[in-house]
Amino acid sequence: MENLWRDDEAEAMVAAYAGKGINRDWALRTYTTRLLGGEPRLVLHGGGNTSVKTTVTDLVGDSWDVLCVKGSGWDMGTIEPQGLPAVKMAALLKARKLDRLSDEDMVTLLRANLVDPAAPNPSVEALLHAFLPHKFVDHTHSTAILAIADQAESEAMGKRLFAGKLGYVPYIMPGFALAKLAAEVYEADPSVEGLFLDKHGIFTFGETAKEAYDRMIHYVSMAEDYVKTNGRNPFTPAALPANLASARDIAPLLRGAVAVPKGEGRFERMVSTFRTSPAILDFVNAAEVEDMASRGVSTPDLSIRIKTGPMVLPAPDAAALGSYRAVIEERVKAFADAYTEYFRSNDARDDVKRIMLDPMPRLTLVPGLGMFGHGRTLKDATIAADVGEMWIEAARDAESVGRFQPVSKPDLFDLEYWSLEQAKLAGAKPRPFTGQVVLVTGGAGAIGAATAKAFVAEGAHAVVLDLDGAKAAEVAKAIGNQSIGIGCDVTDPASVRAAFDAAVDRFGGVDIVVSNAGAAWEGAIATLDDALLRKSFELNFFAHQSVAQNAVRIMKAQQTGGVLLFNVSKQAVNPGAKFGAYGLPKAATLFLSRQYALEHGADNIRVNAVNPDRIRSGLLNDDMIENRSAARGVTVKDYMSGNLLGLEVTAEDVARAFVHQALAERTTADVTTVDGGNIAAALR
Repeated sequence: MENLWRDDEAEAMVAAYAGKGINRDWALRTYTTRLLGGEPRLVLHGGGNTSVKTTVTDLVGDSWDVLCVKGSGWDMGTIEPQGLPAVKMAALLKARKLDRLSDEDMVTLLRANLVDPAAPNPSVEALLHAFLPHKFVDHTHSTAILAIADQAESEAMGKRLFAGKLGYVPYIMPGFALAKLAAEVYEADPSVEGLFLDKHGIFTFGETAKEAYDRMIHYVSMAEDYVKTNGRNPFTPAALPANLASARDIAPLLRGAVAVPKGEGRFERMVSTFRTSPAILDFVNAAEVEDMASRGVSTPDLSIRIKTGPMVLPAPDAAALGSYRAVIEERVKAFADAYTEYFRSNDARDDVKRIMLDPMPRLTLVPGLGMFGHGRTLKDATIAADVGEMWIEAARDAESVGRFQPVSKPDLFDLEYWSLEQAKLAGAKPRPFTGQVVLVTGGAGAIGAATAKAFVAEGAHAVVLDLDGAKAAEVAKAIGNQSIGIGCDVTDPASVRAAFDAAVDRFGGVDIVVSNAGAAWEGAIATLDDALLRKSFELNFFAHQSVAQNAVRIMKAQQTGGVLLFNVSKQAVNPGAKFGAYGLPKAATLFLSRQYALEHGADNIRVNAVNPDRIRSGLLNDDMIENRSAARGVTVKDYMSGNLLGLEVTAEDVARAFVHQALAERTTADVTTVDGGNIAAALR
């Protein structure tokens, strides 16, 4: 592993932070923490921590000896000094004299001794850092180290490899007991330069930031060299179908199967992301892949991301894709049943009251294709996939030099259902559309952009489609939540199909579709040019049909229902003079929505429409409003509020109507009017 320390970079960071009141120790700790956190083979999504013992001054000028240790929630790759909160050392050292300290009391102790009470919670391994006497302490879950640690004979293998320079610490889950044991192992041989933690990872330490970092890179490199020199190919390639289905083919099937049923046709959905590479394929294509997956995760904290390990599917044969959904469901059920038994048997060991997490997999391996990460958000799914890549590397390397034997399932359970982790999860409340994907056409216009924003505010990921792809991308970036913008000509069925495929590639599927794109043309119906009328029908009717066909195609594959929403405009029920080119196809689209509601209610797909009118920069642009207003001798504001309520109607009002319809679980074939009250456009 490359040593990334650079003297000039380190000094530049010291100088940059000096003006912000950060001392040299703290600045260098920040520098090397970033070096470690930027390498996924060392630190991945919270799997590591660092510390420095130094002196800081509080707001009233008192100086304190402190431990600046990585704080909860901070990414080591981009950490700032405030991500290494300062904890007063005296109380931490005094705690070592205790016989026991519960996890909750440990957190209380750490928070009570923060110099800044608003700082994040210090790492749960803060006491381990405190009990070691060295100024700088580094901890990682190096995949190369885990290849040695995840062995039945890990202690003997580690002693031979590291020649006694790393003290061996038997597996204990993080907390007070591990901190005390680690300190005792060091004190038994103070010549060691680090600690080798069975089934867990590695600590290195030193009197300078560079020394601790150099030692980390040195011992990780030793483990990498050992695997490279002594490793064998432990796998036998399995036979694959001659014609494999694609990841895009199976993504909606898989995404639907891992959704958590909540009864009465309701589901807690997850986003899926696909990942492949030569290394991933070498692993998933092995005949031994199911055995490897069944053994568990390479380090216990991965259980928080991928539970007890991945689910494995058989390779998908394109010729038998019609029956593959049943195969997926069988595998998901087997995984969920095994997870439920894992919970039941381990939960019964004591009297602690726990609530089982959902039993669905978070990582799925597919021979011939690669792997899927699953999560409530795209971020969570991406983390699962990232973790999966590192799990594959550690498991493969461990098997190549011996036998991959990670932490036992009971020990894994203790960490997955650790009270501190459960408290974090309990605080993460889902929003109404968490785990769901909304696709909005005409997404760069006022109504489309407002609609995408409204759904994202309720937890959804958005796919914003617009003829202007650059503007669609701008809208997606502005609304956030890892949404995407795609250029799409909705009058071209191939373009619509490609856009929906892109949504599947990004998120695994689609749950809510708002078919919103449209435009109005004027002209007296008796003299209207046929070409203009046909052009209007292409955009205002046939485009909606093309969007709806693709929505139903994916929703039926997922088998978790869905919501299909149309913007039909008041012209569908209240035609205006010289607006026949617009109203005729919109009326057809209204009946299209009814037809889809009729034919797909049995698929749990709800279909509704919104009937808006006089929306500034929406269905009517400012020039059209100005012209009509002038002709009638009224102001723009008069026109915009010329309704029963006397109120101006905005794009955001229309967006809220679409959100309402998506939330109305017992409503289909509905038309919601958003116009402030136009009695001529009211239905029934």
